[in-house]
Amino acid sequence: GRAAVPAVGLSSAARQSAPTEVAVAETLVSGTHAESSVFTLLEHRDRLGVIPMINAWNLISEALEDQTCLLLVLSKVRRGVTADLKKVTVRPVAVGGRRKYQLTRQLGTQQTFENLEPETAAERVISLLRTTFEHCHLFTVDADYTIRIQRDGSIKIKRKPPSRQPESLDHDRAKNYLIPDGLPCPFLVEIGVMTSDGRVGASKYNKFRQINRFLELVDDIVPYLPGGGTVHVVDVGCGKSYLTFALHHLLTVIHRRRVRIVGLDRNESVIRDVRRVAERLECEGLDFLSGDIADYQPTGPVHLVVSLHACDTATDDAIAKAVRWQVPVILAVPCCQHELAPRIHAEPLEPIHRHGLLHERFAALATDALRAAVLDLCGYKTQVTEFIDIEHTAKNVLIRAVRRAGQPTKGETTTPDAAPPDGDPAERLSKFKQWLGLKTTYLERALGDAFPCKQFTCYSAPRRD
Repeated sequence: GRAAVPAVGLSSAARQSAPTEVAVAETLVSGTHAESSVFTLLEHRDRLGVIPMINAWNLISEALEDQTCLLLVLSKVRRGVTADLKKVTVRPVAVGGRRKYQLTRQLGTQQTFENLEPETAAERVISLLRTTFEHCHLFTVDADYTIRIQRDGSIKIKRKPPSRQPESLDHDRAKNYLIPDGLPCPFLVEIGVMTSDGRVGASKYNKFRQINRFLELVDDIVPYLPGGGTVHVVDVGCGKSYLTFALHHLLTVIHRRRVRIVGLDRNESVIRDVRRVAERLECEGLDFLSGDIADYQPTGPVHLVVSLHACDTATDDAIAKAVRWQVPVILAVPCCQHELAPRIHAEPLEPIHRHGLLHERFAALATDALRAAVLDLCGYKTQVTEFIDIEHTAKNVLIRAVRRAGQPTKGETTTPDAAPPDGDPAERLSKFKQWLGLKTTYLERALGDAFPCKQFTCYSAPRRD
């Protein structure tokens, strides 16, 4: 038993105008179930040239425009085509509550990403299949298709039962990572989070999720960075630099920005290692220096300072430098905070002070609250949010500070427009210090002349430390 069926994907008008060389599709039938279908379409040549293979193009267009496509992969570059492009992957994503398709190009060791409307994605895929690739693997809710362009110009389409299940975009919104699972990402492959084919192993999934969480937080502040030119970033205490490479990927691959990213760390051995990784990955605009933030002198305006897990007051040193440089955005994840624990004592908190663990945790929270308050006073809009850190520790607080519009630059004075809308930050900070029994903090001293408290009326509590 063979049963002949019409060519799938041809409109009635296309069937009427289709050339005689278009073969009838044949379905191989076993019992009552179709095992697979193979369609062969030959090019029709006349004096006008080559008429497109309507069946294959319609199949792709309908899957993308009807939003039944779950995944599409273009592979095997045609003979004679000289291009760095090795593979293209298309997958559905949710962007601003709307369904789009993310088109990922694999260019050697680099990747580029582009979110497209369904119609545009279909046009882009068909154009690439016409000119660059021989194979197309299309996974839809109804079936899996393998489309192959033969050397004689014909197209063969093989159909199989669907191997993927449709997923709710609302349910999977958190899983639509900026770096998706299943697509090779060079720096993640290099550090062992991904395999060469883009799979994330179970033991590495937490780290994969944490890197993506960091990218989400950085992605939120991209609109506050300069709209053009080179973005200058300083990463203080970069260590093994997992997140430094992630930041480089976000800005250069996803946002297509030119960057000057400098990773600073005191450990010379670590710096040598990450430099070698950056060279292998050909990370343009990324450099690593051995040294301290106190000695680093930027060559131009810095637009973003990142300090992740800098120990104790090293976080304050990074924040102080950023404020002095008038950096538009500061991201800090503090670690092992010991400055205030021996100095804080407030009688109402006696039940907390009696227990070392509780006192330590309260001191850490108070330290971050004071840092946020100081940044408010220095002209930043500050948020403290949860950050799932890369080392699986309990230190998962992120301080995100964005310089408020209207803040003065060097040599100018504060304007009324620069004042935060929720009251006097100096009074708020001073009352909190007074309640804790503190006169000053390390961050205030590190800021020196850049700390504007003298512009306001401050309370001064007796020092108990």
